[in-house]
Amino acid sequence: MNLEAELEKLGLWHRFTDKAETVHTVDASEATGIPLHRITKNLVSETNAGERVLLVVPGDRKVDLKAAAKALGVTNMKLFPFSEAHKVSGYPPGGTPTVGLKEKLRTVIDAETAAMETFFCGGGSRDQLLELRSDEVIRATGAVVASITR
Repeated sequence: MNLEAELEKLGLWHRFTDKAETVHTVDASEATGIPLHRITKNLVSETNAGERVLLVVPGDRKVDLKAAAKALGVTNMKLFPFSEAHKVSGYPPGGTPTVGLKEKLRTVIDAETAAMETFFCGGGSRDQLLELRSDEVIRATGAVVASITR
């Protein structure tokens, strides 16, 4: 997948940051000096109806699946298995961006992330982060904004 081409096609402002290879947001924060709260976890999830969705939450928070289900108007949901998420996103865990995924997923962005001017997410590989503007991502993805963390 060509993430750069997808970002250009969507007309999104973006900036890549090279880093040591990491999988977890806490390690990415330590490698780059970027505050953990500004680096998102992009979690491939599945509703009880089988719809795959992307949950975007700050790296220092835990997702609240009940709140995410409520935001989507579904009964419940679960996280997609870590070892299987790349089959849906097209990217390895630790490299999953918020946009440009293999499958088009309905997206829920935590309200704290949505309130930031920019945030960082996986840059398509484990050795890059991608900085995006929150308002542009919400517009491009049609994301639901809700408080989905605890």
